[in-house]
Amino acid sequence: MRTTSAPMRASGGLLANRRLQLELVVLVAGFSLLMLAPMFLTDFRLNQMGKFLTFAIVAIGIDLLWGYTGMLSLGQGVFFGLGGYAMAMYLKLHASGDALPDFMGWSGVHSLPWFWEPFRYAWFAIPMAVIGPGIVAFLFGYMLFRSRVTGVYFSIVTQALALMLSVFLVGQQAYTGGTNGLTNYTDLFGATLRSPDTRQTLYFATVVVLAITYAFSRLVTGSRFGRVMIAVRDDEARARFTGYNVALVKASVFAIAGTLAGIGGALFVPQVGIISPANLGVVPSIEMVLWVAIGGRGTLVGAVVGALAVSWMRSAFSEAYPESWSYLLGAMFIASVVFVPKGIVGSLGTLLTTIGERAAWRPSSRGARTEARPGPTAAIGDGSPRGAEALARVEGASHGD
Repeated sequence: MRTTSAPMRASGGLLANRRLQLELVVLVAGFSLLMLAPMFLTDFRLNQMGKFLTFAIVAIGIDLLWGYTGMLSLGQGVFFGLGGYAMAMYLKLHASGDALPDFMGWSGVHSLPWFWEPFRYAWFAIPMAVIGPGIVAFLFGYMLFRSRVTGVYFSIVTQALALMLSVFLVGQQAYTGGTNGLTNYTDLFGATLRSPDTRQTLYFATVVVLAITYAFSRLVTGSRFGRVMIAVRDDEARARFTGYNVALVKASVFAIAGTLAGIGGALFVPQVGIISPANLGVVPSIEMVLWVAIGGRGTLVGAVVGALAVSWMRSAFSEAYPESWSYLLGAMFIASVVFVPKGIVGSLGTLLTTIGERAAWRPSSRGARTEARPGPTAAIGDGSPRGAEALARVEGASHGD
């Protein structure tokens, strides 16, 4: 039986500590830059950055779902849209006052529909924007996972859900605004949305929510539940035979991802000023997955980096090359998959591991070379063990309780 020597363990621990230190430096520097952004960004660019940060919140949820639990959802736009529409309905009713929303009048509706009425109140609309998508995701996911729907079939079903919702919203012009969606908001809690001060406040609120989201996700992935998530991803059958309710675990992660997508949608609406079926269909849902793929799945930091990088590149390309920006963006996606398959942060983590392994070689007293390889480690932002080790640690913890 092969044992791990003390130098090997020390080398692995040193490399893990260096990763943690680098992650903390990156996080502190990134958070500081975001908080100082209003000092060097115009009002337009600051508002644009706020929108990108809402995407980063959604991307973290997708990373928990896909990177840590192995479920590729192509329908996260559904939950982003549910949160966005809930917030938009509240803002639209306040903008309309005692009158009906403008699109209802154009469509021949003479009284406010009953399901719109509760959205007059913030105590109902905001929880619905945050908790509602999570509840829908849990119920929908639990039915799928109880039926053992996995892999590509799960991806297809979620993609179909995004298509169904977008078609439904377009068809219900009188109640949802159709293809135009919901727009023309005026204020939020008495503050004028077009005011630079209000936009700056919304930006700071988004930064804080993103920081809380990241901290919560790191807490989840570093917990016993996080180890079960990784075990389900790497060997679902073994996790099930060990006694874990895999369907409940996957549905819970799906609910967390849905909740984060709803939060992102709720913060998106007042900053952008519109929500429509174009924001939650199949194409936006696939683009959300690309954020995580390019940033590096299974890293959390990569989800944030990917969302910001892709969104910024999309904006830059569309401004500089309005005729061909979509081709350039597509070429970037293809190049990232071919040349950087682990994503930006994942590739950086692999590079650090390689450097650490090479540095762990030391000449012995007899002139020979001894290899000290670190144990299983993860990329920056992922402090959890991998594969069978994750399940072994969970099993060990359960035996010790």
